[in-house]
Amino acid sequence: MAITTKGAVELVELGKFFAIAGRRFDAGQTAPEMFSDAIDAMWHRLAERPEAQGAFTAEHAGRKLTHVEAAGSGLIAWVGAYEETYGPLPEIWFTHADGTVDEYALAHYRDTGTVVAEWDCAPAPGDDEDVQPKRTTR
Repeated sequence: MAITTKGAVELVELGKFFAIAGRRFDAGQTAPEMFSDAIDAMWHRLAERPEAQGAFTAEHAGRKLTHVEAAGSGLIAWVGAYEETYGPLPEIWFTHADGTVDEYALAHYRDTGTVVAEWDCAPAPGDDEDVQPKRTTR
């Protein structure tokens, strides 16, 4: 199923993701895994303007965050924290950069409440703290 997404949705969800990241860092946990191509594409657009990215991440995460390579796969650990604050993950989290939805992954999430995915990046504190997502396998 192909859909057209609006950048505003991705930006709102990116802000929520950064808020989760800030809370995880405050608790001494690892960085949340960025598994959504659509939201990551928005992050890349934001990263093209470093001052805007710094302001946006500071507003949502309470600190500046940077985009780092961090590949892995497995259970997405932060979904429960997202749901407690914002409710169920919306479809955009399962959307590719081209606007198509991964119907299988979305159905799995809706049936089980869990997300198993691959990721290739994560946020890191702008002050170069060494906080990275744990690498796991399926």
